[in-house]
Amino acid sequence: MRHVTIMGVPFLHIGQQGFVDLLVNRIEQQEKTFVVTANPEVVMQANENPTVMNYLKQATYICADGIGVVKAAQILGDSLPERVTGYDTMVRLLEVGQQKHFKIYLLGAQKETIEKTVANIHKNYPNVDVVGYHDGYFDWNNNDFAKEIATLEPDLVFVALGVPRQEKWITENLEKFSKGVFIGVGGSFDVIAGTVKRAPVLWQKLNLEWLYRLLRQPSRFGRMLVLPRFALKVFALKFKGQGKTK
Repeated sequence: MRHVTIMGVPFLHIGQQGFVDLLVNRIEQQEKTFVVTANPEVVMQANENPTVMNYLKQATYICADGIGVVKAAQILGDSLPERVTGYDTMVRLLEVGQQKHFKIYLLGAQKETIEKTVANIHKNYPNVDVVGYHDGYFDWNNNDFAKEIATLEPDLVFVALGVPRQEKWITENLEKFSKGVFIGVGGSFDVIAGTVKRAPVLWQKLNLEWLYRLLRQPSRFGRMLVLPRFALKVFALKFKGQGKTK
């Protein structure tokens, strides 16, 4: 499959629906799959921390979760079809799971948040089998934890521990599973639980979802400072003629 590489991170050249269809096929074929949803913050972390870059290298697919990544691809001489966000991917997989009776496991967030997430999934997708869930507070060194999840044989494991902890957990435990799609979904549980409101559709269409989130959560300002650094690095690579695809 074709990829667009940005700062050493190979993004899958695919649209949102095409990506969901790809993952559904992987589930039906029982092919173990590790998905990273990467925005500019993830790309910068990977470039500044070799350990994070190693997590990304273990992934089966990396999708462009952020308009900044899509714009960077254009600047560097190629294009990506559109954003492929972790939240939209999760919701669409739940929609398909409603039809196909997928088994899912959820890991991450605070106890109250994940309980609300599970309750809303039961309400909105009653045919999806939530085989188990756990909040993001657990003994990382408890090796039996992932083995216990594996015995449940989920088709999908949604991990919302934040970057890079979610990628670290998947990387370290993937070998314990024989099948399943494992995807880091960041703050998606908060949105499904209703504790965080997603940007209105108009803001999404204007590619201003990041601004909406910042206005709603000013505490994110420090994290947003990575965006100008990302942009500067992209333009520097463009100036040096290093925009490459493969």
